[in-house]
Amino acid sequence: MNLEWIEVTGGVCAFGDDARPVPVPTLLWTRTPIAYGHLPNEHPGVGPRFPVAEISHAEAADIASQLGGRLPRSAEWEWMAAGPDRRRWPWGNTPWQPAFANLRDSGHGTVTPVDTHPDGATPEGVLDVAGNVWEWTASTAMSDGVVIRGGSYAAPPMYAQCTFLNAAPAELRSRGIGLRVVREP
Repeated sequence: MNLEWIEVTGGVCAFGDDARPVPVPTLLWTRTPIAYGHLPNEHPGVGPRFPVAEISHAEAADIASQLGGRLPRSAEWEWMAAGPDRRRWPWGNTPWQPAFANLRDSGHGTVTPVDTHPDGATPEGVLDVAGNVWEWTASTAMSDGVVIRGGSYAAPPMYAQCTFLNAAPAELRSRGIGLRVVREP
């Protein structure tokens, strides 16, 4: 499975609920969260299109580096998800429906292949920004925590909104947390 990169033009992100202006560079984003098929080693029993999960923040950062990039900062993630017009959801302002993202009420009850919800893509074509697995970022939170974004298959739709952020302990390995990689163009 080849890694696909999508360019998201930079700008000034109106970050968070207080819309604090944060400059964001133009970046290349992996089209989907990293899936087992993107990794060089085989992972028996795991489908190649399923998101890499159950990894700590340090392991996620290492995988990103091995793939030629890094984890995005929280403001970069929000810019990619919401765009310059501050979409409420990665696909736009239409309320969540099961066809858009794998969230708690979608009926899946677990992770799905990374390209299962094409109707939920951003205008640039980035997939699974909302739901399926939370995504580790490079941004820290208090008490050795790290910001995670996007919601997971177990999250209510509210958690998948573009400005919603959460945090997890850096050492946590959860089936519901994966990663996406960014790099300079």
